[in-house]
Amino acid sequence: MSKTLLQENETMAVARYVRMGPNKVRRVLRQITGKSYSEALLLLEFLPYKSCDPIIKVLRSAVANAKNNLGYDTTKLVIKKAFADQGPVMKRFRPRAQGRAYRILKPTSHITIVVGS
Repeated sequence: MSKTLLQENETMAVARYVRMGPNKVRRVLRQITGKSYSEALLLLEFLPYKSCDPIIKVLRSAVANAKNNLGYDTTKLVIKKAFADQGPVMKRFRPRAQGRAYRILKPTSHITIVVGS
């Protein structure tokens, strides 16, 4: 996981081992970085990507951390950083003809979202 140094007005949330490729998650994270919480949530609700569901969970967790731990107003929160790192890859085998086996790779990713005011 990438090391991130938090400023004093920032909080973060991390979802680890999400069963999805990191490139597919990054495609959505690039669109919400720099947006306000309400704007990003609205955007994520209507984007047609499967990766939006775990991103919404992480975003809501980061905002809850900011609200409950630091007492911030949720209307003023902005997504400062959002990134997805590659997690471990699960390897599976698919039987093929004549005794062969093809390898199936099932990637995972770690999603990190940093919010601040």
